[in-house]
Amino acid sequence: MATAHDRDVLNTILNPLMPTGDVKDIEEDAPISHSHIDECRRLEQEGILAAEKKELQRAIELFTKAIEVCPIAPSAYNNRAQALQLSGRPEGEAFDYCPPNLTAEAFADLEESIRLSGGKGRSACQAFTQRAMIYRLRDDKEAAKADFSSAAALGSPFARMQLAMMNPYAAMCNAALAKVMGDLKGGQ
Repeated sequence: MATAHDRDVLNTILNPLMPTGDVKDIEEDAPISHSHIDECRRLEQEGILAAEKKELQRAIELFTKAIEVCPIAPSAYNNRAQALQLSGRPEGEAFDYCPPNLTAEAFADLEESIRLSGGKGRSACQAFTQRAMIYRLRDDKEAAKADFSSAAALGSPFARMQLAMMNPYAAMCNAALAKVMGDLKGGQ
């Protein structure tokens, strides 16, 4: 059985660009008391399956229905925001492309997800991360950094990595470490 230290060392070797240190587990969302929460969750699951099949318009419709039956579920807004962003991107385009109108709709859904979650839990973590990516699209580095910081504080390893990449000093250190690791793998 590997110790936590062993896992940290292995993670540093396998993911040299990932910041090290204590990794916080992402907390689940607070329980929701609503008469239609089960129907909302079912619709969300169907929407996720549709999105995985690249049936993005269907996924958006299902997430919209989930919001209609339970408008206090932050995950439904978060999921619809993701589907909106994916739907506006031509096949094969990188994540950094999304038409402004879809970005605005997604942004509004992310704002609502953060509001409903109180900035806590898995939905908030994902919404902060997605919103940070939109800020990066808009070249608003300070707002992106603030949202990545919020997501990292909630336990997102992706947000932690993005913060490290945004820090020029940390990026330089990570690049040096990646070079050393590459040299070691190459037998040098």
